[in-house]
Amino acid sequence: MRIGILGYGNLGRGVEKAVAVNADQELTAVFTRRNPSDVHIETKGAKVLSADALPDMKDELDVLILCGGSATDLPEMTPGYAGMFNVVDSFDTHARIPEHFAAVDKAARAAGKVGVISCGWDPGMFSLNRLYAASILPDSEAYTFWGRGVSQGHSDAIRRIEGVADARQYTVPVPEALDRVRSGECPKLTTRQKHTRECFVVAKEGADRARIEKEIKEMPNYFADYDTTVTFISKEELEREHAGLPHGGMVISTGRTGENRHVIEYRLTLDSNPEFTGSVLTACARAAFRMNQEGASGAKTMFDIAPAYLSPLSGEEIRAKML
Repeated sequence: MRIGILGYGNLGRGVEKAVAVNADQELTAVFTRRNPSDVHIETKGAKVLSADALPDMKDELDVLILCGGSATDLPEMTPGYAGMFNVVDSFDTHARIPEHFAAVDKAARAAGKVGVISCGWDPGMFSLNRLYAASILPDSEAYTFWGRGVSQGHSDAIRRIEGVADARQYTVPVPEALDRVRSGECPKLTTRQKHTRECFVVAKEGADRARIEKEIKEMPNYFADYDTTVTFISKEELEREHAGLPHGGMVISTGRTGENRHVIEYRLTLDSNPEFTGSVLTACARAAFRMNQEGASGAKTMFDIAPAYLSPLSGEEIRAKML
């Protein structure tokens, strides 16, 4: 299948790496809002084109993978391009997923295309595991822990503070909370009890570090509800010790059947958040293409995709090797 990528940041590069190792896919083109001559990709033979060229590529792509941001890009991009292509995105603003789904569904159905939204690991793989556990154990409680890993959005929020040159923020599960959940206790946990936040900050020369630390710790919706530590480091140390984008976490569901207690845990430890997310998007691109070939249209989530559609293997191979 012929894949297009819109956007060539960390996620777009992750998708490119994933396409390269899937024998049933090939990268046709990367589309960018930057000057195409300034974008250098790894895939030989693939083109780099302006995003303005997309309407002319309707017959050249089987799936377009959208690698924009959830705040402003994807709410416009996904329904817009679902009228032209089968599309896949990683929209992750949980509270707005229902309205995003509705907008994509309307556009994709009108065009006879499939739009798979909110792919990745949360939403995505974690969502699936919450649903599986709740279906198997109706009387259960699901707990989601993120980290230890870099939160790109929270890091960006710190960088917007006056006097900050660069920053990385890590989300870290509280070990005591994890132990209580894994024991099957089903505790009621506050936001502060579940996670802490670690901030590594490079301050500009002469900046007021006490003010910066105070602004971070009191920032609403980001840090105010968490126990937060702020450590000031040099630019060199940040580049040496915090250059990667690791992440991960776990979904733990605890419930009972009669007198017996059960704990279901799904865990991810990711060296690269964007590369793993790109791999999920690529598998969902395969599913979107297959479903559309069978006549499906409209918006879908990972809840709507049969696992076999994600795999490059045939049904016979999957049953023989994995069932």
